[in-house]
Amino acid sequence: MTRQQLVDQIQSKKSYLCVGLDTDPAKIPVHLQQLPDGVLRFNKAIIDATRDYCVSYKINTAFYESQGLRGWEIMAETLAYIPATHFTIADAKRGDIGNTSAQYAKTFFEVLPFDAITVAPYMGADSVKPFLEYTDKWTIVLGLTSNPGSADFQQKILGDSGKPLYETVLETVSSWGNPGNLMFVVGATKASDLGPIRSIIPDHFLLVPGVGAQGGSLKDVSAYGLNTDAGLLVNASRAILFADSGEGFAEAAAAVARTYREEMQLYLTEV
Repeated sequence: MTRQQLVDQIQSKKSYLCVGLDTDPAKIPVHLQQLPDGVLRFNKAIIDATRDYCVSYKINTAFYESQGLRGWEIMAETLAYIPATHFTIADAKRGDIGNTSAQYAKTFFEVLPFDAITVAPYMGADSVKPFLEYTDKWTIVLGLTSNPGSADFQQKILGDSGKPLYETVLETVSSWGNPGNLMFVVGATKASDLGPIRSIIPDHFLLVPGVGAQGGSLKDVSAYGLNTDAGLLVNASRAILFADSGEGFAEAAAAVARTYREEMQLYLTEV
């Protein structure tokens, strides 16, 4: 998917919501846990319920890889069920030496035709550039994450520059690609840092997890992070997926997604 196609979807739907399909088999409704294809049925129902309110779906691959071969099949079938109008993300956080990254890129851009993949930049340019070689595909690089462990490395001040490490990562990685093929992950619980981040990468899209169950504020994220093209994909996973644990789970998911979209409409009119 091209940048313009993504922007068009955001403008058409008045939404920059990404629904995270972090489907834990132990948390889906009991009546589905008893079925061999319960996870796939759950995912399809969530997609049907939320497709009108979001522009993207993010599949956290760990929840499928942990199920072995059948999990990979469910991931592929889920991906195939997502409408072509929606931006699809493999949240796989890959990153290795160049020839290995090339195989990861082939896996998630060709074998499983996602639009984007999340990537860890710790190993440097040669581990990221194989992903950037694909046309109309996106590499989403970890920038500033919302977990407590981000303080261990990402927020450490570098002695030579006086800047936190994550700022150096943003500055350096942004030169490897462009705003049409690079995004960055910035956690919603770090919303106040979005202002300085926008000064470094004003035009890039940001994938922002952490709204909802993790406590991030959609209002704050939008205030600090929106640009003229919206420039945000705000991800919500548990708040939508597990809004209800009974047979009405899909309706509950739709209601939460609709609420997010309605709030996003207000912020988009202010841009």
